Amino acid sequence: MTDEPVPVAVPRPVSLYNPANVLTAARIVLVPVFVAFVVVSGMVDSGWRILACLTFCVASATDFADGWIARRYELVTSFGKVADPIADKALTGSALVLLSAYDRLSWWVTGLILVREWGVTALRFWVIRYGVIPASRGGKLKTALQIAAIAWFLWPVPEPFDLVGTVLMVAALIVTVVTGVDYVLQALRLRRRAQRV
Repeated sequence: MTDEPVPVAVPRPVSLYNPANVLTAARIVLVPVFVAFVVVSGMVDSGWRILACLTFCVASATDFADGWIARRYELVTSFGKVADPIADKALTGSALVLLSAYDRLSWWVTGLILVREWGVTALRFWVIRYGVIPASRGGKLKTALQIAAIAWFLWPVPEPFDLVGTVLMVAALIVTVVTGVDYVLQALRLRRRAQRV
């Protein structure tokens, strides 16, 4: 009785030009368009503010869509892994900076959120050789709250309903800080566990 070689499944090659990557690239392209609309509006012209808000929402929607498509249809690529978080940070980061520049949001709020966002990204790279820190439900809630708060600030909402934006941003800030601390603890646990092995 001879041992026949067991066929090994060859990983299916994934094209760089797939729907998930196209959506990620579209989000990157929409960032300067969004910035231009905000600058032209000066955060006073209602028409341009609405255009800026719609552009931001469309770009944000591609963030949810590209990840789902990549996982659902096994279209994960190295480009997507790198470009997706960069696109996310560029979109939300530019929105927060612009809101602060036009005195719609305190600079310390923008600073705190940006430090957390880039800090978690750096943290993931720091422990990548020990393992991957997956996105938590809290992280997804944080993203949803940030998007909702930014959109509310961008849209020319009349008083007193504009205060809803402040409530959303406070909630986003709290979840941002809490999940940031959680990611730090996860990274430390992951590193300690790997060093024991």
